[in-house]
Amino acid sequence: MKKIQILASALMVAFASSCNFTEEITLQEDGSGKLSINFDGSELMEMAGEEMKKTNEKPIDSLISFKDLLEEKHDSIAELTPEEQAKLKKLEPFMMHMVMNPDEKVMKFDLFSEFKNVSDVNDAFNAFQGANVLGSNQQGAPAPMESSASEVSYAFTGNSFSRKAKILDEQLFQQQVDSLQGAEMFLSGSTYTLKYHFPRKVKSTTAEEATFSADGKTLIYEVKFLDLMKDPSLLDLEVELEN
Repeated sequence: MKKIQILASALMVAFASSCNFTEEITLQEDGSGKLSINFDGSELMEMAGEEMKKTNEKPIDSLISFKDLLEEKHDSIAELTPEEQAKLKKLEPFMMHMVMNPDEKVMKFDLFSEFKNVSDVNDAFNAFQGANVLGSNQQGAPAPMESSASEVSYAFTGNSFSRKAKILDEQLFQQQVDSLQGAEMFLSGSTYTLKYHFPRKVKSTTAEEATFSADGKTLIYEVKFLDLMKDPSLLDLEVELEN
C-alpha cells in the first residue's frame, strides 16, 4: 500500500471513530523540545478487529515524513490557492508514525515534530486535522483545507509556560459545534489529554484538576473531547516552575 493511501486510511479511521487524543510536549531548559499528538484507537480495534481481519489487510507499521509527501504532491499542491498552500506548509516539520494490527488489537497514530522554541509550534490538533487533506484525493489535487475556527498558541519564558486557545471565526466555530450534535452519543466517552514534561518541578498551575508525576516535572490534564470541541479554552492553562 502506498504511503498516501496508508495515510488516508489511517486518518479516516481516526476521525470516524471514538477519539482519545494525547497532546504531549517535552520541554528542555533552553525552550527547545518535542511536540506530539497521539491517537489511540486500540479500543475500537478490540471491537472491530475481527471484521478487519476478514478484509485481509496486512499490519501497518509506517513512518511518514510530511516534508516528503508535500514534495511528492508538489504539482497538485501548486494548483491550490496561496492560503491553502500556506496551511499545508505548516505540516512540513511533522512526521507521523502509524501502527495498525488487527491481530494484536493495536491502532495508534503519533504525529510529532521537534522545535527550537515552543512559541513557533503549530497547533498540534489542527495540524493533525489538516493532515487528512493529503489523503483525501489520491488521484488529483488535494482537496481544499477547511479553515480552522480556532487556534492554540504556546509560550515558555523563564519559569512560566502557557497554553491558550483563541476562536478565530465565531460563525464557523458555531457551525462546527452544531455539526457535533449527531455524534454526541458516539463521542461521549472520548478524551483529550495534555501530558507536559518540564525541565524543572512544577510550582503551581491554573489547571486545578491536573495530576503530576512522582518527581513533579510532568503535568497530566484530561478533559472530555466533546467539551473541548465546544469550548477550546477549556485547556487554557498557565504553569509556574520552580527556580
